[in-house]
Amino acid sequence: MATPDSVYEPEGPDGSALRRRELGQTSARSLLLTVLGEFVLPAGEPVWTRALLDVLGALGVEAKSARQALARTAGEGLLTSDRDGRRVRWSLTPAGSELLSDGAARIYGFGRPTTGWDGRWLVLLASVPESRRRLRHRLRTRLAWAGLGSPAPGVWVSPDPGKEAQVAAVLDELDLAGSGYSFVGHYGGIGRADDIVAQAWDLDVVERAYSEFLDEFGPHLDPACDASAAAASDRGAGASDADDGGDVLARQVRLVHAWRRFPFLDPELPAELLPEQWAGSRAAELFTTLHERWDAPARAAWADLARRA
Repeated sequence: MATPDSVYEPEGPDGSALRRRELGQTSARSLLLTVLGEFVLPAGEPVWTRALLDVLGALGVEAKSARQALARTAGEGLLTSDRDGRRVRWSLTPAGSELLSDGAARIYGFGRPTTGWDGRWLVLLASVPESRRRLRHRLRTRLAWAGLGSPAPGVWVSPDPGKEAQVAAVLDELDLAGSGYSFVGHYGGIGRADDIVAQAWDLDVVERAYSEFLDEFGPHLDPACDASAAAASDRGAGASDADDGGDVLARQVRLVHAWRRFPFLDPELPAELLPEQWAGSRAAELFTTLHERWDAPARAAWADLARRA
């Protein structure tokens, strides 16, 4: 299963995904995209270079790497810059705003419990010749992003028939509409649905990723961390955290950055197809709790930082 580190991944002119990293790795550019999506996009205002360098610096990114990330992101058409003397400020382009808005919708709409599954499946038959490897990769990446799994070559499935329109759009974009076929219906009497799930998705990998998220951010539920965030909100700036030494702004960026990989990794299967005690449910509750707790103080800290920059 392909595992890009971000839902904020634009694509190159040929439609192939730009540089992707394995789970657990972090780049200056991917952190920058998180900051842009979490703070710059909602504010709707240009931001000085110094503010971005300060936030990324608090996350362990060196100034040189941060400047390179800015240049690269601008080169992809997501940012534009203007000068005021020697100072540079950055604004999101329409393409950048659209990309980050789509990513934010995916991040914050993800993790809600799937209820009322009627037992129907969407089945897609779509194959690409081995000689067209790039196209095969693009198809696989797009369908996995839509939450489909492949239990056998050329066969894709999802327990959400409502995704048929999204799948059709993917085939149209890749000029494969004439070589795909879809079916919607209940599972038959041959074989077991559990086996299809096991072949189509590696849920062990997904659950391990959720467990790592719980291990990393679960300690922040401690009341001492809550008091630290509240104090930061009162001061309008980041406060020290006894757990990781980062301020509330950095904690919020780390939280969102860690969470945003899951909309691609997790196909969001209905509860009937998931293991008991699914870690994803607990992780979603943790993300929502911490994000709501840190959101106001983090935005206050960002506003203060942007103002002082």
